[in-house]
Amino acid sequence: MNSTHDPAPRNPDPLDAAPLDAADPLAAYVDRFVPAPGVAAYLDGNSLGRPLRATADRFADFVAGDWGTGLIRSWDDRWMDFPTETGDRIATVVLGSAPGQTVVGDSTTVLLYKAIRATLELGQRQGRHEILLDDDQFPTDRFVIEGIARERGATVRWIRVDPALGVTPSLVRDAVSRDTAVVVVNHVSYRSGFIADLASITRIAHEAGALAVWDLCHSVGVVPFSLDDADVDLAVGCTYKFLNGGPGAPAFLYARADLHPALEQPIQGWMGAADVFEMASTFEPASGIRRFLSGTPPIVGMLAMNDMLDLLDEVGLESVRAKSLALTDYAFALSDALLAPLGVVAATPREHRIRASHVTLRHEAFRATLPALWAGGVVPDFRNPDALRLGLSPLSTTFAEVRTGVEAIVEALRGRLEP
Repeated sequence: MNSTHDPAPRNPDPLDAAPLDAADPLAAYVDRFVPAPGVAAYLDGNSLGRPLRATADRFADFVAGDWGTGLIRSWDDRWMDFPTETGDRIATVVLGSAPGQTVVGDSTTVLLYKAIRATLELGQRQGRHEILLDDDQFPTDRFVIEGIARERGATVRWIRVDPALGVTPSLVRDAVSRDTAVVVVNHVSYRSGFIADLASITRIAHEAGALAVWDLCHSVGVVPFSLDDADVDLAVGCTYKFLNGGPGAPAFLYARADLHPALEQPIQGWMGAADVFEMASTFEPASGIRRFLSGTPPIVGMLAMNDMLDLLDEVGLESVRAKSLALTDYAFALSDALLAPLGVVAATPREHRIRASHVTLRHEAFRATLPALWAGGVVPDFRNPDALRLGLSPLSTTFAEVRTGVEAIVEALRGRLEP
């Protein structure tokens, strides 16, 4: 008698992205973003977030309405309060802070200058002259601090850190002194993706009599935290990464409410005055966070980020964080299986508690792979001297994209290594 046997089941691919995307509770939100023809894997959301479909409608309404119809009258109707209203939305949705402490305007660089200069001057009134920072902070932070130190006759003290990690509470505790006026820290290391301990480092700065200024550029919108609970003094963050505000979107500045009366921001302009239209002969600062404004607010630059704030408010930051960790876990698994045999080293912490939303991979040949990757529609981020960063924006990135991207990196790298 002939018998029919079912073929032995095939071993499932442990790196298959399909079941991960099928089980992803946030999968449907990917369609909220504008598709990018010819892009097979966009892995640079930590440098520039993708635009939302809703933003096209917002821009059209703005051109026809507030700008096209309201014209100059829109300053009185809405625009004058837009920097603080948008700041309050950022505070509520992603900063874990109360209203009245956050304002939008200027670039990250300019707002860092304002925040660090203001806190340094507070310290100098108490005889403190030192700015403390680690030696692996983003170049802007370092450049701004060096310039402020020259202007104000301050001393820059460097904390030497492991570039595969970042600044830790113990390193700060060992470095602060009675001379320290301000401690400046990147919440997430732009190289490694390491999350610094917001509350502990701030507390250590306060115990030494110093203030803390935080750079939130790589954490805001993707890592849950509370500036109020951590008793943070000042913080600055950009809005074109995980807040999807678009290229050149203005940054935001947070300053703890009780500090406002003592903070003197160094770029005095009419928009930061107590009475904007008094046209006074001398400058009197506004009483609240508005004092950190200088010139005309970038109204158009604030439009797109409001769409992303709407989406983040709808989804919830804890859900975004869960997807972020799942994506980065998957990126590690792919790297271990496919890239490590080619000599690639993962330079991002694997522990969830200290990992943000990008995975840094290192290989000396990575720079040479970029033309092939871009030509194939795979867009990671390169950082000198040898690092590819996979920036995984949870609401717009699929697991299939991550696999496509890593497989393309494998192919491009093999093309550089094989004779």
